[in-house]
Amino acid sequence: MTKPRKQQTAKPARRRKKRVDTSAPVRCKKSLGAKRMTEVSHRDPMQEFANRIVAELENGVKPWVRPWDPEKAGGPQAPFNPVTGKRYHGINVLILGMDMRAFQSGDPRWMTYQQAQERKWHVRKGEKSTTIFFTKPYEVEDDDAEDGRKMIRVLKHYAVFHATQIDGVPTYKAPNVEEAPWTRPESADIILNNSGAVVRIGGDKAFYSPATDHIQLPPEHAFRGPPEFAATALHELGHCTGHPSRLNRDMQSRFGSAAYAMEELRAELASAFVASELGIPTDIPQHASYIADWIKPLKADKHEIFRAAVDAQKIADMQLGFHPAHAAQMQAEPTTPALARGMPRSGLMPG
Repeated sequence: MTKPRKQQTAKPARRRKKRVDTSAPVRCKKSLGAKRMTEVSHRDPMQEFANRIVAELENGVKPWVRPWDPEKAGGPQAPFNPVTGKRYHGINVLILGMDMRAFQSGDPRWMTYQQAQERKWHVRKGEKSTTIFFTKPYEVEDDDAEDGRKMIRVLKHYAVFHATQIDGVPTYKAPNVEEAPWTRPESADIILNNSGAVVRIGGDKAFYSPATDHIQLPPEHAFRGPPEFAATALHELGHCTGHPSRLNRDMQSRFGSAAYAMEELRAELASAFVASELGIPTDIPQHASYIADWIKPLKADKHEIFRAAVDAQKIADMQLGFHPAHAAQMQAEPTTPALARGMPRSGLMPG
């Protein structure tokens, strides 16, 4: 008698393992995400901004200059934060001043995404932020210091949005001359007179002489109008602040040298900063070779435009401090972040 055969159940077919070519690159969501993170971490906002300045200059354009319209100059156009009430300073005035949104709208307000949210305002979807900078203090070890420690400032950056990119922001109302008396036509004269600078009128050239510590200006009728005369006078006053008894910059360099050109750049930026406060023209006619002379150092060192902006802010602060109303207003303003007032030449580290 034969045993009955056991009923066999079919085993499920084994799945054949797919052979993987280990020599080929593997792409997955995780790796692509890591790649994107790497790309973001390798961004250098300082270099990007320096490159932008150089590109504009190579096209023969001074990017801090904007067309001047007397009808739109009725109020300070220096950028400020409406949430904190603070003005932006230094390199940030240059960055935000180059943005056409502020010029076209006549609205100088900028803020972060978080600040807008706190006020129940909403940054519109898809709007692109603008990168600005500040310095943050850190304590580090230093064998040469008495206590073995020293403070350094590390350059950081963050994103801001213009008021026209944000829904819910109240309409901007520019201050009138009673609220901002430094925008009156006579403000340039007040600043010049209170500065104590020696000003001589005559000839066909405008310049500052370090040797005699005086400003030379052509007669007022040689200019297109009083605003242009005022802008030129304040530009030369910017150079005058470099005297050893004032801000003590290198004023001994000869015309045509790199150092001479960089001093001119500092005075140029300071003129733009002061003009944005007073509501006068920002464009000072310059020797064409200056632009070419600026390009090389700005290309060679991304920090150079930042150093120039810091010095320019010091020049502007000194000049505007000669106007009593503006000086009083600045004293009442909340304390500003480190980069706003200037960063030291030593101890600066890129963030």
